[in-house]
Amino acid sequence: MSEGHMGKLEPVDLRAFWKDEARDFTPWLAEEANLATLSETLCLDLEIEDSEVAVGAYKADLVARDPSSRQTVVIENQLGKTDHDHLGKILTYASGLNAGVIVWIAREFTEEHRQAVDFLNEKASANLRCFGVEIKLWRIGDSLPAPQFEIVAGPNEYRTQVTRQLTPAQTLYVDFWNAFRQYCMDHKTLLSLRKASPQHWLSIAVGRTGFELSLTLSTLKRRIGCELYLSGQKATRAFHLLAKDKQRIEEELGPLKWMELPDGQDCRIVRFKQPVDLRDQANWEQAHAWLKDQAEHFHRTFSPRIKALPSLDEVGEEEAEA
Repeated sequence: MSEGHMGKLEPVDLRAFWKDEARDFTPWLAEEANLATLSETLCLDLEIEDSEVAVGAYKADLVARDPSSRQTVVIENQLGKTDHDHLGKILTYASGLNAGVIVWIAREFTEEHRQAVDFLNEKASANLRCFGVEIKLWRIGDSLPAPQFEIVAGPNEYRTQVTRQLTPAQTLYVDFWNAFRQYCMDHKTLLSLRKASPQHWLSIAVGRTGFELSLTLSTLKRRIGCELYLSGQKATRAFHLLAKDKQRIEEELGPLKWMELPDGQDCRIVRFKQPVDLRDQANWEQAHAWLKDQAEHFHRTFSPRIKALPSLDEVGEEEAEA
């Protein structure tokens, strides 16, 4: 091979690699590595909750969750050019699942559908973000095809700028969590910490979708907290299964608040510490030390139990409560 010789990128027909959207492409996208590529493109932190989720008479391709915002994410896939049928479906799914993020993936977006996504970002609720994403496959010579996601329509720059204008409380949250990340780096931890966001909580993965550790702070109630947060349609089943081992869990962690939220589908197992005045930064290091210690103990106690739980699709509500 002569010096400087390089291969040529060549497009690959999507249908040559994925014959069917539901049977081939959707399971491929749900794999951790492929979802991570999409997450990086969107600057979101996505975790798959389920596929082929029933919404009335229809089924959403993928339903995910953004742990940093705790928003539901609806993902609709097309291996062809966008059409009105898929636009209608994804709006139906988003409405039925109360989604905060819509991701529409297709081989090609028509100008009309790109404008439709822009219209939703400009005119819909400020809490709704919509992305139009084109997917391409490329190869060099006989290499395996490599996927490329490209955003062709998304939340506009104006909305991004508005989002960055933080309130004083949000500024405190970001500063506190950034300082907490630095504290953990300085004192060594096995916790996998996400980047800080202007929320009163910081989520930490525990190895299974639908479960997360959540560190919380409240300046109004003058307290901090550490909890296992269970989310999704099967959260109450998991909560009842874990509650069967409540005695041994509390022997390891001490007394906890077991909170099955009656007005929603999420559940919490939590410990609070108060009073803690977080408006005074002199109290931050002590708060960081407590949060790190609690999070590490919670992770050691709950992570193996969560991974050992059976498939929640195979456990009925009555069986979980028994």
